[in-house]
Amino acid sequence: MSGAPDARDTARRLRAIRDELSERFYERADVVRTLVVALLAGQHSLVLGPPGTAKSELARELTGRIEGAAYWEILLSKFTAPTRMFGPIDVAALARGEYRQVYDGRATTAHIAFIDEIFKCSTAALNETLGYLNERIYHPENGGAPIRCPLIAAITASNELPSGEDSAAIYDRLLVRIEVGYLEDPSNFAALVRSAVGRPAAPAPPTTVELAALQHAVTEAVPAVDVPDTIVDAMVTLRAALRRKELVASDRRWRQAVRLLQASAYLDGRTAVTETDLSVLTHVLWDSPAQRPVVEREVLHLVNPDAKEALDLADVIDELEAQLDAMAGQSREALSEWVIKKAHNQLAMAGKRLEKLREEAAGAGRSTAAIDRVTGRQRAVRARVLTEALGMDASMVQAQL
Repeated sequence: MSGAPDARDTARRLRAIRDELSERFYERADVVRTLVVALLAGQHSLVLGPPGTAKSELARELTGRIEGAAYWEILLSKFTAPTRMFGPIDVAALARGEYRQVYDGRATTAHIAFIDEIFKCSTAALNETLGYLNERIYHPENGGAPIRCPLIAAITASNELPSGEDSAAIYDRLLVRIEVGYLEDPSNFAALVRSAVGRPAAPAPPTTVELAALQHAVTEAVPAVDVPDTIVDAMVTLRAALRRKELVASDRRWRQAVRLLQASAYLDGRTAVTETDLSVLTHVLWDSPAQRPVVEREVLHLVNPDAKEALDLADVIDELEAQLDAMAGQSREALSEWVIKKAHNQLAMAGKRLEKLREEAAGAGRSTAAIDRVTGRQRAVRARVLTEALGMDASMVQAQL
């Protein structure tokens, strides 16, 4: 008889999966990590962004790394019937006078679900979808006893925010909300294009994790992670700071977020939550994308003292990008003058300061996630300046970054 799965080995494998997917999907490292954390917490997530941003591909790649898991996905529309999601009518049985549904291969038997265009859920399927997400149950069409579904978590996606009360009810049940956009760094875009025309090298065997090991982590190892009083106090402080900004999250959302903090610590191989883990709350405590930067700033100020300066540098970088956009159509001479007199020096100074901040944070054992995100922005804007303002080739830019 085999023993319980090795929780440390499971965490190690999940970190390897995170790293492999982050390398494959450009500019998606934070997205990948957050989805893994949500899965470990047994919480549903929403990936919000325009078409063509690899939302479904990323979800399939992640779930495909879980050996033995039943996976189900669907693209919803206003006309999607509940039976298409949870089990069609057994026609052969109906001919014999029996009313049964076929559940195999549907949401009812899935361990992990990917639901695309989640806010286009039909009115007919709304209640069953809510019951599925909230309680992991499905009520059969014939009125029989509720069916318990083995769902660990659902990854959902949408190109837009909910527009009505029905879809808002589903939105409220998606604890983790992640924004994605098109690639910003021209060198990453160039690499993406090359990947479509080149012959890919034989990939190394992908890291996987057994379903039983993941389930053990979700139900046993993650809930066992300690949450010190200092973390509770930090959440109280954060809640008060957000309320002063008129950003109010429900008590249920705050309570569910604790499991995310535990999952974040577990993924990093720790037995207790630290302030570093609070950064995952940037994907939990906003309702509209316009609120996200405010939430991020408050969270990161709490996480470490490096965050404020990193975010101030992010403001400088954003302003330079806005200036670049405003100069579209101007002569190469005018663009070059702007680069020489302003953009180059400011971006170079920001890059050096971010490098120093990262070194200090890493040396003190603090999270570098916020600094890394701003550094990514600095690299992307610098690449845009070099390619769009100075006319450099993307391959030359990649070599300089």
